[in-house]
Order: sequence, then C-alpha cells, then structure tokens
Amino acid sequence: MDSLQGYGAIATQYATEGALKVGAALLFWIVGRWLIGLVGRLLQELMQRQKVDPTLMRYLGNILSVMLNIALVVAILGYCGIETTSFAALVAGVGIAIGAAWGGLLSNLAAGAFLIVLKPFKVGDFISAGGVTGTVKEIGLFATAIDTPDNVLTIIGNNKIFGDNIQNFSHNAFRRVELKCQLAGNADHVAAMELLRAQMTNIANVAKTPAPEVEILEFNLVGPVLAVRPFCHNDHYWQVYFDGNRAIRESLAAAGFPAPTPAQVVFTRAG
Repeated sequence: MDSLQGYGAIATQYATEGALKVGAALLFWIVGRWLIGLVGRLLQELMQRQKVDPTLMRYLGNILSVMLNIALVVAILGYCGIETTSFAALVAGVGIAIGAAWGGLLSNLAAGAFLIVLKPFKVGDFISAGGVTGTVKEIGLFATAIDTPDNVLTIIGNNKIFGDNIQNFSHNAFRRVELKCQLAGNADHVAAMELLRAQMTNIANVAKTPAPEVEILEFNLVGPVLAVRPFCHNDHYWQVYFDGNRAIRESLAAAGFPAPTPAQVVFTRAG
C-alpha cells in the first residue's frame, strides 16, 4: 500500500510539473506572439514614416516575423526541457543560407541606390544594359524593368546593370542610323553617293545638322559597299532606318544603276 501511495505521489508530482510547464509554455507562446505582433506593427509604422516601398515593408516584416517566431519556439522548447541543439543547428544553417541570399539582395539594393543617385538613365530612356536592349519601364530597389523592342518585359538585377557597360541611346540629342548600300562593280559610285546624300535629306525626321554621311565603306566581290549614315532623334530611329533602306532601293533603281550581282571570270585552256 505504501509503495502504491509513493508511486501515486510521484505520478501526481510529474503531472503537476508537466501541467505547469505546459501552462507556462502556452502563456509564453501567447505573450511572445503578442510581443512579435507589437514589434511588427512598430516596424511597419516606422517604415511608413520613412516612406519605404510597400513591397519592401511586407518583405522585411515577414522575415522579422519568421525569425522571431523561430526564436520563440526554441526558447519554449528549451524551457520545457526538450533538447534543441540539433534544431538550433538546423536554424543556424537556414540562417546562413538566408544570409547568403541577402548578400545578393543587398548588392542589388546598393546598386539600385547608385543608379538612382548617379542617374545614368531614367524611366523612358532607350538603353542597352546587362545584355538587354529596350526602354526603361521602372527602376526598382533591387531590379530594373526594361521593355524590349519586341514588347517583352525583362527584369534585370541592379547589380548586373551597374557592374556592366551601360549604353543610353536617349541621352544625346541625335543618333546615327547605320545603313549599307551594295553597288555593282561597274556602277558610278560618285554619282550614287551624291544621289543618296540628296535622298537622305528628303526623308522625314532626318537631322539637317549633322548632314547625312555617304562614303565607301568596303569592297567585296560584287563591288563597292557604301556606308549611308543619316542622323535623327532616338524616337525616330526605326522610322528613318526603314525609310532610308527603301529610299536607297528606289532611288538607285529609278536612276538606272545596275543591279549588284555576283560575277565570276572563268578561264579555259584550249585543248
């Protein structure tokens, strides 16, 4: 009988201690969750006063909430006497992975700040950066959005843009359009050059100053190749490009220039 009473007392003691720990754990969880929510609200109000981007606010808030909840769970498990060494090691490994990811994000954030301060380009500019050519749609904290000429939205990390060459085609007042004209070997290249100079000035939106350039660029087996280079504002680049090619074809044909065709000279030996 005494032994049964002793076992009963031990069981009651363990049950009481267990109930107290469970109650304390629940209390810690409730209070901890309330404190985490309070910290999240204070951080959100602080970032709102600093006019931080809403997307960034939600991202930082979620990261902070996850980290604090993990710390709360580890603390409760430790209080309850549960071994948390392995769990803490797992959390530490996850933290290292998150830190590595944050390293890339922070580099993009720093590059974005430099892009905003130094202003190598602005929204609406036609640029080539990070291997992408197109019109700048948005300059974000971590990435820049570019609409390519075929109307594809492309997102590029700011660090890749800032660490590479940037070509801003919209910065200067005018831009040179690169055209080529193949002449036949027996064509009068001087007359063709004079004709094309006059025709380029008649194309809409071609700049008068500097004047269009027409010179011999190279020679091949067909004949001389002319470099035809009118200048225009960046907004009219493709219009001048296509109109220029059409003017080259139509003006030379109307003036009676021979069509450039490959020719070969064959020598035969008398038998």
